[in-house]
Amino acid sequence: MKRALRRFRASYLFFSFKRDPVAVVSFSILMALVGCSLLAPLISPHDPYDTATIDIMNAEIPPMWMDGGDKSFFLGTDIQGRDLLSTMLYGMRISVLIGIGAVFMQAVLGILIGLISGYVGGRIDSLLMRMADVQLSFSTLMVAIIVSAVFQVAFGVGKYEDMAVPLLIVIIGFAEWPQYARTVRASVLGEKSKEYVEAARVSGFSAIRIMIRHILPNTLSPVLVISTVQVANAVMSEAALSFLGLGMPVTKPSLGSLINSGFEYIFSGSWWITFFPGILLVLLVLVINLLGDWLRDVLNPKLYKG
Repeated sequence: MKRALRRFRASYLFFSFKRDPVAVVSFSILMALVGCSLLAPLISPHDPYDTATIDIMNAEIPPMWMDGGDKSFFLGTDIQGRDLLSTMLYGMRISVLIGIGAVFMQAVLGILIGLISGYVGGRIDSLLMRMADVQLSFSTLMVAIIVSAVFQVAFGVGKYEDMAVPLLIVIIGFAEWPQYARTVRASVLGEKSKEYVEAARVSGFSAIRIMIRHILPNTLSPVLVISTVQVANAVMSEAALSFLGLGMPVTKPSLGSLINSGFEYIFSGSWWITFFPGILLVLLVLVINLLGDWLRDVLNPKLYKG
């Protein structure tokens, strides 16, 4: 562990990170946001899931510094009387969980299909890439509408609310795997004709071992870049679906469902219900994208300036 840490500190990746203030600030903000979301039960002033502590009479209380504000609710309350700051922290935890879970599913499916497609080639390659083309023709929103409608008809709305998180992970993950598959396939096509792969074949290694042990490690750089960007895209997809009423229910708030719940009240004066979750969502996606841009530049040898 200590040796790996020393190697990382001596690497160009860490050297570049230290010299890039945008990357450092973005990483610091991201870690702070993720840390606050993970520690939400400990640092939140209120528990938005505890109905015994929620009073509907506290609904639409403005932020503490405005007229009519309450010191107990720093950012005010939503239409159900829940503390907005606490609800945002819990909601961000759900958004991050869905984003990471969906990207993990995308990566597993996409890497597996991309490896097989690029290494085997022929008809299997054509079939898998046509599947990817068909998948890309269906938007995440369309897949979500179909799956959520079928699920609610088959199992009921109550069951859908209980299964909303894993269902959204599956929907977003299944809709975006072709991004990984195409990238990995292109890398495999460039690697499989190299000498070390030919040497592994001559040595009698199986195709699975060659793909996993030899080719896959040399395709991980673009996968890391895609994963960073796709986390931001998955968080935005979840927010969009929740805003349209196809994602998280109001009883289990995410950043998207919070924006949705307060949107109809924004012009009646209760702007904070939508504004603060929206700012938090923009900040979360922004820092992830900035880190993705930095990682892309560092891992792209054509952009290396020496």
